[in-house]
Amino acid sequence: MMQSIRKTLATAGVCAVALAGVLVPLPAAATPPAGALPTVSPTPQSIDRAGSDLNVPGRVEIVVDDGTDAAALAELRETLTAHGVDRIDERASRSGRAPLTIELGAASRSDIRSVLGETEVPTHAEGYAIRADASDGPLGTVALGGVDAAGQYYAVKTLEQLFVPNDDGGYRIAGASVSDFPSMPLRGTIEGFYGNPWTHEERLDQLEFYGDVKANTYIYAPKDDPYHRDKWKEPYPADKLAELGELVQTATDNHVRFTFALSPGNTVCYSSDADYQALTGKLQQMYDLGVRAFNIPLDDIDYGRWHCDGDRTAFGAPSGRTAGIAQASFLDRVQREFVETHEGVQPLQMVPTEYYNTSDSGYKTALRGMDEDVVVMWTGEGVVPQEVTVAQAQKAATMFGGPTFLWDNYPVNDYGQTSGRLLLAPYDKREAGLGEYLSGIVSNPMNQAAASKIAIFGVADFTWNDEAYDAGHNWSQALRYVANGDAATTASLRVFADLNHLAPSFGAPWQPQSPGLNARIAAFWESWEAGDKTGAVAELREYAVAIADAPDAIRTGPTDVAFLADASPWLDATALWGASTVELLDAVQARIDGDEASSTELAASAKATAAEAAAVVVDPVDNAWGKAKVRIADGVLDVFHGRIAFTLAMWEAGDVVNVAPKGTATASSVEVPQFGAQNVNDDKATTRWASGYSDDSWVQVKLAEPTVVRGVTLNWESACANAYELQTSNDGVTWTTIRTVDDSSCGLDLFTIDEADPVQYVRMQGIDRKTTWGYSIWEFGIYAAS
Repeated sequence: MMQSIRKTLATAGVCAVALAGVLVPLPAAATPPAGALPTVSPTPQSIDRAGSDLNVPGRVEIVVDDGTDAAALAELRETLTAHGVDRIDERASRSGRAPLTIELGAASRSDIRSVLGETEVPTHAEGYAIRADASDGPLGTVALGGVDAAGQYYAVKTLEQLFVPNDDGGYRIAGASVSDFPSMPLRGTIEGFYGNPWTHEERLDQLEFYGDVKANTYIYAPKDDPYHRDKWKEPYPADKLAELGELVQTATDNHVRFTFALSPGNTVCYSSDADYQALTGKLQQMYDLGVRAFNIPLDDIDYGRWHCDGDRTAFGAPSGRTAGIAQASFLDRVQREFVETHEGVQPLQMVPTEYYNTSDSGYKTALRGMDEDVVVMWTGEGVVPQEVTVAQAQKAATMFGGPTFLWDNYPVNDYGQTSGRLLLAPYDKREAGLGEYLSGIVSNPMNQAAASKIAIFGVADFTWNDEAYDAGHNWSQALRYVANGDAATTASLRVFADLNHLAPSFGAPWQPQSPGLNARIAAFWESWEAGDKTGAVAELREYAVAIADAPDAIRTGPTDVAFLADASPWLDATALWGASTVELLDAVQARIDGDEASSTELAASAKATAAEAAAVVVDPVDNAWGKAKVRIADGVLDVFHGRIAFTLAMWEAGDVVNVAPKGTATASSVEVPQFGAQNVNDDKATTRWASGYSDDSWVQVKLAEPTVVRGVTLNWESACANAYELQTSNDGVTWTTIRTVDDSSCGLDLFTIDEADPVQYVRMQGIDRKTTWGYSIWEFGIYAAS
């Protein structure tokens, strides 16, 4: 599937990309194997081969009536033109004179029903049926029947993906029978992050993207829009109102429900009629623009105090229970007096203050008394959940009084653990079957709008057909979308996305960093330890070259230009890390070949290039975390560089091995039990130790036996040290400082050690914390000759 054609010369189209001012057709789909159908995203409920493919002629007739959706018709005309059709006739009935006729409208229309034949027409809202078959003769016919207007539009969006390129430069339409509908009613995003809100152009681009992937919901809730939160009572000024009006119209054109959110919780007086009138006055301003869906988020507020004496009088002393009563009373009034008195308005949505778990409480008990039509959002078990299961959704329905609407905090990157990161892993760890228990799912994306498309593509696919969802397959399709269908660019994007695969949370990451690279590094060491050093170097070097080359391939290919802008510093860092890794592997090969001088020179160059890569920063930034160093394959690539550096430094003595995992870690303090000292030497880059909030905190590893230490690595989390000491001991009582560090990378610190005597303990002794948090280390590596 390609991107929407509306995007100017800077952005690619459904089946075209603008180059040098000329709209050049792109392949609509990779040519499938003989007899196979093209891949369609989101995955349809049912798609089967119906018969022969239809050649796309220069002339096509479209049969329409008063019930044909205008947006669907406009999209159909656009995609036909992009596939070489130069004459399009619209008629009320089939003339029989065009080589290809497309029937577009309600699935109940008699001519469409006749062409659909045995293709089942779903009864679900937004459903559609398609039949394309050339078996009956020279005149081909395609039926596009929608259960409703949105269904017609989605039928066209699926048809776009059924175009297959011919060898002669033309196209054919795959002979297919499709019966399709969404598993969840609400599918899309909530712009609900902290930091710079998306620009107007980014929002327009996103709304067209949602149309492409059959997402129907966009919730406007940027935390740092002052008129959304701090100035919630104030009407929007004329210029901002005009922008919002254009967004509403663009959403409507793409069958996306523009949902306006207003967040009054920091200052609202729930019992105040004046505050109610201010809020509904703001909603009325949006209703007059064409908005027909509203959301009142009451998240990230202090419900332990009132903002007026009237609330104390009306509801009692502030508490979770009384806050729930007050909120329910206020929202019931909005639902009853505003929503239900305005034609076409969808049920009110709300975000509770306790949005992050399913534990019962006085607050949730009170909230369950709210009007059952009000749709409640939650984020799963945790603000950033490790997974979302059917059992959790069932429990949430019990706790909140009905099916809930999942606010999924992925791929949002506005919190400290995401500092310096793009989150490009696939949408994953959400259980099939959730469609039966959720009203829908919206992704909270990154501040980087275009880079968020990879994950949103997955959300759209999962919410459309959760039972058939395959995260790996979807990821491939998402990368192909961003690459505008180009196979080589897609391959380079896969390499790049793997380097940005880590999905953090407020505990352990819920998706690992660089699984593809990690597997290749593991294979490298397996071959190395088996004695095939040259083979190990050659195989990994090939992938290192792919890393080094990926940024240029992505930038020169037909990649979404907005994605290029979002990813620029990460692409810069990737090119440097790739080049450094190639140099490092060449240094190893030179040493294998006995050329010590060249090896030393290459290793020094690799170290300098890696330092340059590690110094790349995101600046200027969109994110709340501010200027930060770019994270690329951290905990994987940098650790590999460290181990290779030790291997080269210890070449004459033999290979080095990390002996820390066989030791026992202890610490002066632990922030919370899940961040215990045992995490620092468990050989897992996804678990960490975190200290209490003291500058003199320490963590140490008692080695399994006295060992001559040749090197130490500290892989820091963002809560790192301004200064610390590396110390050794034989009894755990008397310590020797072997290195004082005041220039930590706040990433991977790597040290070679020249001490000749064996030691039993190695300690990181803190001196000065960099943040208000404690110290936090992913892995403490201690290396000795193998």
